[in-house]
Amino acid sequence: MSKTQQYTIDDLRYLMQRLRNKNDGCPWDIAQSYKTIAPSTIEEMYEVIDAIEHNDLSQLKEELGDLLFQIIFYAQLGTEDNAFDFTDITTAITEKLLRRHPHVFPDGTLQSRRANGADITPESIKESWNKIKQQERGSKGLDSLMADIPKALPATMRAIKLQKRAASIGFDWSDTDGVYQKIDEEIAEVKDAVTHQRRLANEHEQVDNNAMALAAEAVSEEIGDLLFSVINLARHLKVEPETALRIANNKFEERFSKMEKAATEQQTSLHDQDIRKLEQWWQNTKA
Repeated sequence: MSKTQQYTIDDLRYLMQRLRNKNDGCPWDIAQSYKTIAPSTIEEMYEVIDAIEHNDLSQLKEELGDLLFQIIFYAQLGTEDNAFDFTDITTAITEKLLRRHPHVFPDGTLQSRRANGADITPESIKESWNKIKQQERGSKGLDSLMADIPKALPATMRAIKLQKRAASIGFDWSDTDGVYQKIDEEIAEVKDAVTHQRRLANEHEQVDNNAMALAAEAVSEEIGDLLFSVINLARHLKVEPETALRIANNKFEERFSKMEKAATEQQTSLHDQDIRKLEQWWQNTKA
């Protein structure tokens, strides 16, 4: 049996060029832009994560290829716009990593090495990393510590980054006790906002729509503050909140599916049960 054909990054770049060729390329690929393929990039990223969480290395190989193709696609678009090419991308990330790892590349070159026995610690590396990133923000004219945190990040990830940036200058709780107190405070504020909203709803004939809308916004804002505080607790406990929530989602889905199976075995459906029966089945799935 002959060996399977092997392809390199250059082959993939050539393939991308062919797909975008206006004479004999693919009409769909030719029609794409940075914005139109952005949703696919997000989707591919989550498929990579899903393969990792399922420990499916064969699937991970495929998903990483799909994600790599997204980068190749952007590089081709940049080349066509005379903005950047694939080499510019690899150069930029290599320069950044060399700059951010002086404890590995002291002269800022790939060939340089630190002296044997040099005293480095995780704490000193973190301090150096933060200083370098601050210098990078300054060189870009970003005067705010938060300026370069993308607003398009998933909310949990952005919350973590905002909190870490604030913590880098000492604006943080010294221990988890303060975070627990903050969560209790936020829960109380949610309850107050909901109580106010319900009072207005009971007086709907005397209350205008604007007041009701403001009350609903207040509840939403307080829920957001509560979630932000819970994410802060996760950060202090060194728990990745996005991962923890995905695990909780999967656990809920599995237990609910068991409830549906139990109902089917009893020749009924969940729709036909009252809350007490549903709660009983739920506890059975947990047991």
